[in-house]
Amino acid sequence: MATNITWHPSLSRRERNQLRNQRGLTIWLTGLSASGKSTVATALEQHLLHLGLAAYRLDGDNVRFGLNKDLGFSEKDRNENIRRISEVAKLFADASTIAITSFISPYRADRDLARELHAQTSQDGDEPIPFVEVFVDVPLEVAEQRDPKGLYKKARAGEIKDFTGISAPYEEPANAEITIKTHENTVEECVAQITNWLSAKGYIKSEVKN
Repeated sequence: MATNITWHPSLSRRERNQLRNQRGLTIWLTGLSASGKSTVATALEQHLLHLGLAAYRLDGDNVRFGLNKDLGFSEKDRNENIRRISEVAKLFADASTIAITSFISPYRADRDLARELHAQTSQDGDEPIPFVEVFVDVPLEVAEQRDPKGLYKKARAGEIKDFTGISAPYEEPANAEITIKTHENTVEECVAQITNWLSAKGYIKSEVKN
């Protein structure tokens, strides 16, 4: 653990939000591999950008090419993977950007930790950062039928160890803010469900900015 460090305050979160005319928050998509998280997250990011909002997507595979390339898929490494992403998402949200994360994040305790991190107020007394958990609820058999990367097939053959849904658990959210079903609704409908919820809560404005 680092020692001899000092927190250096900057603009308050409230000031940043006012200057950028946007509130930062994190939208955390969780679900099985091949549930549609990345597809929905990409479409959501594009939609928010078209509304004139600052948004950035953090994808599970993409992050492992850089920031988390030193991590594997053991439970310990998965925990650290989510911890780092939680910190990064919070930084984006603190900068008045909408952070969109699409990670399996199979363990409820890790997602709760991410939520708790966003709930912490800063040293200047700023309000907590909104954390919106989106459960991409798809039956295992549907995800396995999709299997775009062939991962389920490899997991069934024993070629991939600790694979979520097969040889490792997925703990469904108990109280997700939003639940979407990509096997019952189109990508556009799922994006609309999320943005309508955000608009109803006052987190975003629905009008397109020219």
